[in-house]
Amino acid sequence: MATYDLSDDSVVVIIGSGAGGGTLAHELTLRGVDVVLLEAGAQQSIETYVNDEWESFGQLAWLDKRFAEGGWRVATDFPNLPAWICKTVGGSTTHWAGASLRFQEHEFKTRERYGAIDGANLLDWPIDLAEMEPFYARAEDKLGVTRTNGIPGLPGNNNFKVLYNGATKIGYKTVHTGRMAINSRIRDDRNSCHQLGFCFQGCKMGAKWSTLYSEIPKALETGHLELRTQSQALQVLHDSSGKVTGVLYADKDGNQHEQKARVVAIAGNSIESPRLLLNSASSMFPDGLANSSGQVGRNYMRHTTGSVYAAMPEPVRMWRGTTMAGIVQDEAHHDDSRGFAGGYELETLSLGLPFMAAFLDPGAWGRDFARKMETYETMAGMWIVGEDMPQEQNRITLHATEKDEYGMAVPVVTFTDHPNDTAMREHAYKQGVAIYEAVGAKATYRVPPYPSTHNLGTNRMSEKASDGVVNRFGQTHDIENLFVSDGSQFTTGAAENPTLTIVALAIRQAGHIADRMGKGEL
Repeated sequence: MATYDLSDDSVVVIIGSGAGGGTLAHELTLRGVDVVLLEAGAQQSIETYVNDEWESFGQLAWLDKRFAEGGWRVATDFPNLPAWICKTVGGSTTHWAGASLRFQEHEFKTRERYGAIDGANLLDWPIDLAEMEPFYARAEDKLGVTRTNGIPGLPGNNNFKVLYNGATKIGYKTVHTGRMAINSRIRDDRNSCHQLGFCFQGCKMGAKWSTLYSEIPKALETGHLELRTQSQALQVLHDSSGKVTGVLYADKDGNQHEQKARVVAIAGNSIESPRLLLNSASSMFPDGLANSSGQVGRNYMRHTTGSVYAAMPEPVRMWRGTTMAGIVQDEAHHDDSRGFAGGYELETLSLGLPFMAAFLDPGAWGRDFARKMETYETMAGMWIVGEDMPQEQNRITLHATEKDEYGMAVPVVTFTDHPNDTAMREHAYKQGVAIYEAVGAKATYRVPPYPSTHNLGTNRMSEKASDGVVNRFGQTHDIENLFVSDGSQFTTGAAENPTLTIVALAIRQAGHIADRMGKGEL
């Protein structure tokens, strides 16, 4: 591993090592760019992962104090856990299920295609599918996405078989085991999937793509990367001209250091990234960095989610095999005759007993709840993933009085469903129930949304500086050498799981940064 002096102002400092930050680090180092990668969490490994839900949650999850507000049920059920993301090397690529789907063409141009929707802050992306297609192709190859590049799909477990049989019985056509960044055969020095069923707990086989053991080791091998773990970014610093000059961070012992930088890229996720920009306020930027538009922290999206579980006549044992083992894509299109704009997907999902007890009906107790839990062995389950509407009032703000151990104001996550979100969820619930009833379900359970795993928006991409935070390359409109490299740059959310798009954008961004640096423009 390379080492760089704190005073070395030639390096690119990347904050966060997940899908965006880890990919950006690898892509830059391949181009000979020196990178310091700051990760707030500790480093785990395939060997240290544990196939136990509660223990793994404590090992990987971001458990720092935060608050949830607004009309979403999460604010009541899990007020200190609005998001289920990770604080560890690799970020949430240690926890994600692996679903890797491209956005559809219309999802880049929702303002144009959907029109004005009351209460929604819709905006077209300043890029389109045609421009992104070569970067999607590179991302699919990098991740080893099944059903691309000649890679076969994963096998279907019992949970998928129930979904497939029910979905095809009610007329759905696009039902398969998904495009997954999980090896169906040995590839890229990664093992093939052994169907252990603990995809959310870090893949002990190394079959699921993660920047922890894919991008970051490759970047280290170039000799151009220094990885600093347990390094919490506190503030992005700038000079009198407004140009970014470095990052103030705290190490594992709480000691503070300033790392100089030529370029800073923030990839901390859609909660921590705006939090850092807001906490970096100064006399020159009293409202936070890159916030001349007032859009930093706004337009928070989490996807329209929810789940349907069903008690089937015979045992399913849905926990066996890949967690996200299949998908129905027939409802992912835009058709406002359904009573809402945008679309959604239905993806198989299984939870272990501890999480099922927590999420099936939060706060429930007694005989009826026990009866539901007793059907666990026969349960089949699916998750709703749909495009939610960006709204200005759904946002990340800083708590007025609560501070973390470093003195930073903790984040407040405010979210309320848009009527379009509610209509979409209701439609998805009905279709999910219909799928299971078509194959003889004895009972079905509508499960409310869990703490957010797909956190999007809050530093959105826009053509005009007045409409967003970053431009088409994730470069902040206000500060030329400051970039955002995670899902917070999403203008809208689309119906697809976001990681593939985050990786594709990071590949594209790396080329832009390296090119600009090579020309002396950064």
